[in-house]
Parts: sequence; C-alpha cells; structure tokens
Amino acid sequence: MSTITERRTRSGEFISYLFRLCQQDKGAAARLRRAANPATEYQSWEVLGGFGIKLDNDTERRVHALIASALANSRAEKNGSLKLGKAIFDSYPKDNDSKQAKARLLRLLACDSAQEACLILRPLLKLIQSRVSQPLDYELLLNELLWFGDKTKARWAQQFYAREEREESSL
Repeated sequence: MSTITERRTRSGEFISYLFRLCQQDKGAAARLRRAANPATEYQSWEVLGGFGIKLDNDTERRVHALIASALANSRAEKNGSLKLGKAIFDSYPKDNDSKQAKARLLRLLACDSAQEACLILRPLLKLIQSRVSQPLDYELLLNELLWFGDKTKARWAQQFYAREEREESSL
C-alpha cells in the first residue's frame, strides 16, 4: 500500500512557512507587516533571504514582500481559497453598481509589470482584508504575480465579471 503525498510547490512552501512563522514569532510577524512599504521592506529581508528569495531581484523580492505583508496583516490562520477578482468584487457594496470596484480592477489590469501591480495591490489588499471575511488564496496570488502577464490579468477580470454576472442573475 503506497501513501500519496501532496507535491508542494515552492510558493506553497513559502506560504506555509509564513503562517507558521507568524503564529510562532510575533516579532517576525511585525516586521513582515511592514514589508509592503518600500521604505521599511528591508526589515523583512532576513525572513525572505532565509527562505532563499533573491533579494537582488527586485521583482521577486517585492512580490514576496507584498504577499508576506498581506499574509501577516490578515486574520487568517491558513491559506484561503478566495481569488483576487472575486475579492475585489466582494469588497464593495452591490447597491452602487460596483463603479468603485470596476475602477480598482481596471487600474490593476492597466499595470505593465509585477512591480507596478504590487504598488496598486498594496492598498487594495488592505481594503479587501478589512471588508471581506473569507481569506485570500495567497499561494495563487503569489504565483500570479511571479508569472504576471496578460493571462493573469484575464483571470482576474474573469473572476470579477463572472461574479458580477451571478449577482445580476440572482436579482
């Protein structure tokens, strides 16, 4: 009888590591909470470098720092299943025709690089965490930012607009 083991991705290992670290070391969690701010990002380098993140690669470092900060700021105890497009949609009241949500999504979709997306996502992730109780899928978001491109943006738009269509059809 063989045991089936789940193959973990590097991103999955990073997310699991962050959850364990934040639960065990409140000082490290506090440093990670400041990682999304470019002025204080360096405080997270010990954790990022210790995991093998290339600190001299701006994109890799900033993407991992953003996700580490968002995870440390979240109330989640484990990785969630909420995708970014749906989370943006769920962050705004449905009675105002989602104009603010669409504007936020469109600004994110206009990004040309993962670094630019990180700058736009920083306040957006804080907004999502303050308004949506379901935890984000941080592993998926990390992978989407590491492989940022048109396919990633199309997935985010699909998640957002598919959610919007379901809301309209239920009325």
